[in-house]
Amino acid sequence: MTTLSRAQSGDFAAPEETRAFDHGRLDLIRVEGNLIGRFQLDPGWRWSTDVKPLAGTDLCQNEHFAYHVSGTLGVRMADGTEFTVGPGQVTHVPPGHDAWVVGDETVTLVDWSGVAHYARH
Repeated sequence: MTTLSRAQSGDFAAPEETRAFDHGRLDLIRVEGNLIGRFQLDPGWRWSTDVKPLAGTDLCQNEHFAYHVSGTLGVRMADGTEFTVGPGQVTHVPPGHDAWVVGDETVTLVDWSGVAHYARH
């Protein structure tokens, strides 16, 4: 982390922590006390297959507020509602969802709210 005249910055090239899981990883940085995560989810990643065993819940119970950098992510809410998210979009996804990579491009997204307990081993 760099402090510049009270401003702070973080760098995902040197994350404070990396949490790896099948088909992906979460890099974490802290800026001004806020934990920010960068997800990199490879083709074939699906929350219910790759992270559910770590979480121990039927659906992801983390809230996500994220900016999508690359790739396409499919999301299914507990009520059955489905949508996709792609590059340039910002999403808020409440707890109670499954998600998966659509297609053959890695999904990269930056999440400001749902990373503190995500994929903890």
